[in-house]
Amino acid sequence: MARSLAIPALAALLLLAGCAAPPPAETEGPGASGDAEQSLECAQMVTNSGGLNDRSFNETSWAGMERAEAELGVEANVLVSTTESDLAPNVQAAVETGCGFVLTVGFELAAATAEQAETNPDVQFAIVDEIVEAPNVRSIVFDTAQAAFLAGYAAASVSETGTVATFGGGNQPPVTLFMDGFAAGIDAYNEAKGTQVQLLGWDPEAQDGTFTGDFENVANGRSLSEAFIAQGADVILPVAGQVGEGALTASIDAGGAALVIWVDNDGFETLPEEYRGILLTSIMKNTEDAVVTAVGDAADGTISDEPIIGTLENGGVDIAPFHDLDARVSDETKAELEALREQIIAGEIVVESPSSP
Repeated sequence: MARSLAIPALAALLLLAGCAAPPPAETEGPGASGDAEQSLECAQMVTNSGGLNDRSFNETSWAGMERAEAELGVEANVLVSTTESDLAPNVQAAVETGCGFVLTVGFELAAATAEQAETNPDVQFAIVDEIVEAPNVRSIVFDTAQAAFLAGYAAASVSETGTVATFGGGNQPPVTLFMDGFAAGIDAYNEAKGTQVQLLGWDPEAQDGTFTGDFENVANGRSLSEAFIAQGADVILPVAGQVGEGALTASIDAGGAALVIWVDNDGFETLPEEYRGILLTSIMKNTEDAVVTAVGDAADGTISDEPIIGTLENGGVDIAPFHDLDARVSDETKAELEALREQIIAGEIVVESPSSP
């Protein structure tokens, strides 16, 4: 199971705070909410140390906040963290704005979220990529192993060298969940086809592998990817936020020696166009919709501590289209991927990981 942080049960009935007065019946501009009464006027988001424009889950979380502003009339604001020392102060600062909803992004913010939730029972919190057990915290997590399984199967199918690789930003459950699913998908391909495609960078039995130790330094991702390419890897899965761009630059400079699988959002749409020719697919988390749901429930006065868990079945996770590399994936493999997706949804295939939510 995923790591979780628990705080004592709160005695008081939870009430949404923030800007307490409901908005006018008629509101002009984006986010007009008509005659619907609303108990939440503003919401705060705190990024992890990867920053806002990480082309990863900070960016998609903020897209959800912006949608909530446009669709629900809840003013969205963000505090951007650039180092780990920013995290706890930013969560406290978000609470001190007086907004009744605070979204924190990333497992690194779990402890600060738990602490502030305990001392501020009248504020509704939500956290992306971690479970915090508290009456006023809603956890937003994703079973990315399910989608990563499909990506691993696809990677094995297109590998010409018989070697693929992965690395993470840190050995932490939201990261290793991708890596476990990726490894399982490669194993499934080998079993189905009688091949021996090997995976560098992750040992699911030992739960250990190759990590950059951060989510900011692109050069670290580049150096690891260069080493993988030198060992024959022709598909690389970086699970390291913006550090993953190092895999893209390493491949480009090596003449496109390795295809890359992006994570969190569709890299074909969010990354510079120069990388499109080497992007096989992406393992996506529908963070945007989950954030809109969490803000919307808070705006309606609904408080829930039940996690929002994204799966293949509910559209919370999936792989992106193959886009420009569609011809690299055979029709046979595409049909097999669809069959595997349906088997996972039906529970006939269970993609296991110690980090599963």
